[in-house]
Amino acid sequence: MHTDVVTDVLIVGSGPAGAAAALALSTYGVPNMVVTRYASLADTPRAHITNQRTMEVLRDLGVEQEVVAKATPQHLMANTTFCTSLAGEELGRVRSWGNDPLVQAAHDLASPTRMCDMPQHLMEPVLVDAAIARGTVFRHSTVYKSYTQDADGVTVTVEDRVRGDEYTVRAKYLIGADGGRSKVAEDAALPMGGQMGVAGSINIVFDADLGKYTAHRPSTLYWVLAPGATVGGIGAGLVRCVRPWTEWMIVWGYDVTAGAPDLTTEYAESVVRQLVGDDDIPVTVRSSSAWTVNEMYAETYSNGRVFCAGDAVHRHPPSNGLGSNTSVQDSYNLAWKLKLVLDGTAGPGLLDSYTAERAPVGRQIVTRANKSIGETAPIFEALDGLTPQTPEQLWANIAARKEATDAAEKQRARLREAIAYKVYEFNAHGVDLNQRYSPESSAAVVPDGTPDPGFARDPELYHQPSSRPGAKLPHAWITSGTRTVSTLDTVGKGRFALLTGIGGAGWLRAADAQDLDIATVVIGPGQEYEDPYGDWARLSEVSDAGALLVRPDGYVAFRHPAAAENAEELLTQALRQILSRA
Repeated sequence: MHTDVVTDVLIVGSGPAGAAAALALSTYGVPNMVVTRYASLADTPRAHITNQRTMEVLRDLGVEQEVVAKATPQHLMANTTFCTSLAGEELGRVRSWGNDPLVQAAHDLASPTRMCDMPQHLMEPVLVDAAIARGTVFRHSTVYKSYTQDADGVTVTVEDRVRGDEYTVRAKYLIGADGGRSKVAEDAALPMGGQMGVAGSINIVFDADLGKYTAHRPSTLYWVLAPGATVGGIGAGLVRCVRPWTEWMIVWGYDVTAGAPDLTTEYAESVVRQLVGDDDIPVTVRSSSAWTVNEMYAETYSNGRVFCAGDAVHRHPPSNGLGSNTSVQDSYNLAWKLKLVLDGTAGPGLLDSYTAERAPVGRQIVTRANKSIGETAPIFEALDGLTPQTPEQLWANIAARKEATDAAEKQRARLREAIAYKVYEFNAHGVDLNQRYSPESSAAVVPDGTPDPGFARDPELYHQPSSRPGAKLPHAWITSGTRTVSTLDTVGKGRFALLTGIGGAGWLRAADAQDLDIATVVIGPGQEYEDPYGDWARLSEVSDAGALLVRPDGYVAFRHPAAAENAEELLTQALRQILSRA
């Protein structure tokens, strides 16, 4: 056994959760080390949809523009198309991922960022390279074996796959970001709900120039409802654009009870040919792999000094594109808390808020992703495609929608309605941005005594900004001299921020009196920041003399509507609770 390696935080896994944890910790100056059993980063596209909240996180961590430069932009994600093959009949489309004009306006109002399509094999290097540049120690071909923990830290045994020997890493905290078959989560005995392996799927990565079938209806996802494509958890064959319009991935179902088929090149090419529908286009299969659709979530994300994030604690199909987004956001939530506990600013009780805040989100997205699968069934129902029939009969059902009969007109209406309902998968703006942390369960949020009004509109479809404690700070464009910045740009950077306006001098003095680095932001005429559009005055939900205390992750921790003679006492009490100080 070699001499221990010592670090503050050991991260197992280099996917979106592990890479984001490393990047955030190194950005905050926390020594950390990543080990991954693999010899390289992701070599297949895997996760790809990157929503506005994740882009806000990447903006704060200083890599947003690099992601934007490498990603497929939002306007090329515009149409989710349902068809019998790419070369075949089109059954309908859904304006998707913020590209419906009304939804696009909501996206513009909600955030300074735009969502994009950033495949995992492009995202991981951005996160990992930036983390290493800022101090992360990174080890490929290193397998996590086991851990023991005590009152002061965690001792982790790892195996070097190159040398073939084992050594130990001594860390103050361990993060298990080792995916859907997480050994760290298993060793930590995290209680899980749901089940694994509810359906089977196959990924086939291939190259082909499909521009003539796709460029006129740009999309991330093309759903193929050809007869024979209805096996497995997703209900249809899926052709996913990796890079317009030459790199692709097919997701194809198989009967999980019978086991995965033999993934030969010939088998993969036959699936590609069926879903593309044009045998004359040259196709190069790059890889194929089988996986299972899961519906599982952890009820607790930690055990002592061991924390888990990402797919280790929420395992679900790729519907809604929530996986990597939630993984990045888990790590962003955890990293600033670890930093403040490690430097003595906060007590270890602050870390209890990680499970309190993120476990409900994990459960929600597992439920939402699996629900989205079920919402595909009405499309088949509209074509009478759920009852066992011959392929010839199914083709006849598809053709019947074109007839000039009352029955065909009703069928067309059912099909339109069924396709339109997929908005809950492809335009769930509220699922992306409405995550709120409850003051009742998280001590890192201080209630302000006002009743929660809930959501005025469907909370899955529509984002509703709020400055309530536990909500993400609302975005508004404000100015500083000749610069236009988002309110979100005034917070973050690993520190707390206090936002106030004219008349908020008492809150500024209260912030200055704390033994904590609190950025102060004053918004109003003649101040450092001005509100020329009046958007912040409307969104802040406090008076000019009121205050919002915002956590390093951009969430409102404390709110007071007006000036207060005892501002210092109120702020001190709030911080004592948030930081779990004795």
